[in-house]
Amino acid sequence: MITEFGHFALLLAFLVAIVQTVVPLVGAHKRWPSWMAVAEPAANIQFLLTAFAFAALMWAFITSDFSLRLVVLNSHSAKPMLYKISGTWGNHEGSMLLWVLIVTLFGAMAAWFGGNLPPTLRARVLAVQAAIGVAFFAFIIFTSNPFLRMAVPPFDGQDLNPLLQDPGLAFHPPFLYLGYVGLSMAFSFAVAALIEGRVDAAWGRWVRPWTLAAWVFLTIGIALGSWWAYYELGWGGFWFWDPVENASFMPWLLAAALLHSAIVVEKRESLKSWTILLAILAFGFSLIGTFIVRSGLLTSVHAFANDPERGVFILMIMAFFMGGALILFALRAGAMEARGIFSLVSRESALLANNILLAVSCFVVFVGTMWPLVAEMFFDRKLSVGPPFFNMAFTPFMIVLGLILPIGSAMPWKRARVLRTARPLKLVFVLALAIGGLAWAMQTGRSLIGPIGMFLAAWVVMGTVVDLVQRAGRGPDRWARLWRLPRADWGKMVAHAGLGFTMMGVAGLTAWKQEDIRVAQIGEPFAVGSYTLTLNDVRQIEGPNYLSTMGFVTLSQNGRDIAELTPEKRIYPVAQMPTTEAAIDYDLARDVYVVIGDEQAQGGWAVRTYIKPLTNWIWIGSGLMALGGFLSLSDRRFRVAAGARKTPSGVPAE
Repeated sequence: MITEFGHFALLLAFLVAIVQTVVPLVGAHKRWPSWMAVAEPAANIQFLLTAFAFAALMWAFITSDFSLRLVVLNSHSAKPMLYKISGTWGNHEGSMLLWVLIVTLFGAMAAWFGGNLPPTLRARVLAVQAAIGVAFFAFIIFTSNPFLRMAVPPFDGQDLNPLLQDPGLAFHPPFLYLGYVGLSMAFSFAVAALIEGRVDAAWGRWVRPWTLAAWVFLTIGIALGSWWAYYELGWGGFWFWDPVENASFMPWLLAAALLHSAIVVEKRESLKSWTILLAILAFGFSLIGTFIVRSGLLTSVHAFANDPERGVFILMIMAFFMGGALILFALRAGAMEARGIFSLVSRESALLANNILLAVSCFVVFVGTMWPLVAEMFFDRKLSVGPPFFNMAFTPFMIVLGLILPIGSAMPWKRARVLRTARPLKLVFVLALAIGGLAWAMQTGRSLIGPIGMFLAAWVVMGTVVDLVQRAGRGPDRWARLWRLPRADWGKMVAHAGLGFTMMGVAGLTAWKQEDIRVAQIGEPFAVGSYTLTLNDVRQIEGPNYLSTMGFVTLSQNGRDIAELTPEKRIYPVAQMPTTEAAIDYDLARDVYVVIGDEQAQGGWAVRTYIKPLTNWIWIGSGLMALGGFLSLSDRRFRVAAGARKTPSGVPAE
């Protein structure tokens, strides 16, 4: 019965979203306070109804209600509870319900925390957010209904995709969607501002927290997905430039650009048009990602669905919102005249350079992702664009970004002098060069990737520390002033340092990894780099819903045992699908990564071993970037974003 209530709640939420779209927009246009006031309760009701529908679907998975078609296709009674819960969103229909739940959550949060917005702007923001909800409610109800019943319920289900039965993948989609869908708020603010015909410093203050929150969640989601791919797929890589990986990375790049651009709008009332455009494009690329994952247009291990009909529906949604927003953007171009004037050498120029590098990087990734499809459709040629293209085309932009970051963040507003700004960074630059030179000397003349990565990491990390210390000024109480600095300043330093550490991890893993593939005999040690590994035994283990071939490997160095590793090869009988479970000895300096393969006819087992330097700094850096975002969000200036612009209820804001 609860599933029927959930289905009914979903239909009611759809109707409420329609009301929330139409009534506040009309009210804002006519200056009718009572109509504008409908937006807030409607946003709350819409969220509560959608949350109930999602909870009803989750309950069906938890209780293994096999009268529900979605549960039959994506669950099994023997599955551990964590994966019964995550099975709710580990499929197309459930993940779309999570998608729209987050749309309504952000709309409700705008109602809760938007009391300092002018009434007309708030009404329009909530109406645009509801319009996005209307589109996706319709998509779910008419093409992807999660509450369809089975005429004859089976005894048990078909199980969840074994690759998704992992803690990393259990939490990866919710965080990713909080980022993906969170960018809808920046889009709603942009469209509402275009309708109002006003983009000013207050708008920049309002849009920044929402964009920052979305970027933080997107960072966490991408990091979790990358970590899962690293240890679960058995390939030993953290990033494969898969189309769906790219689909999440592109809005991340644009959201990072939007964050920095909104600062210029807030501080100097410049780059208004560019910032509005970034807000539109960032959410637009989220829709493109949704289209890629669910249309079947591009093949990926991450894809949810391969239904062209659903793909066309999402394409129509994307065309409506992106096309409509861009048309409105063109019509309102005159209302976004820049007021602040700045010289070629200034913090504004540095932030603009940051924006250009991030936006062009996103365009490069987009071209590489979509080019195989374009070549097949228009030139009848099957092409594959792989990591070599992306690494060669993308890396130079990140190198330039790393080079300018410490100097750009230290520049004053409006007008700066490069030599004066760079003077405190001279020692840092020399130290960074020395670290890069040391890396070059130690690697005995191999690729430049490692030394360049070490130099950039040291330059970015130490540069951010110097910038923070400079902000504290001089004098005996400088350390006390340092701790009293706004949390946003600390957040910026932590996030930029995180980027530096991530660069270091990527460079170290790319340049200095070692790989060994061999047939290992039980009891016979073999050497990989400076380590010795011994395959002691291989056993057949029975898990809760899988059968495992588990190897027992001793890892030692210089005659001393370091770890006992247990790589696995699993078979899930219900899904009839194998998975690889790598065994990893984690360390700050390196990972030792072991994968067991098949038993060989001549005796022994296939074993792959990787030595992966500095890999964990990729995850540490990602965590620091997210932590920096949270620190900035906790800054009081974000919580009272635009209190000075608050107007009494019913007073026109235009």
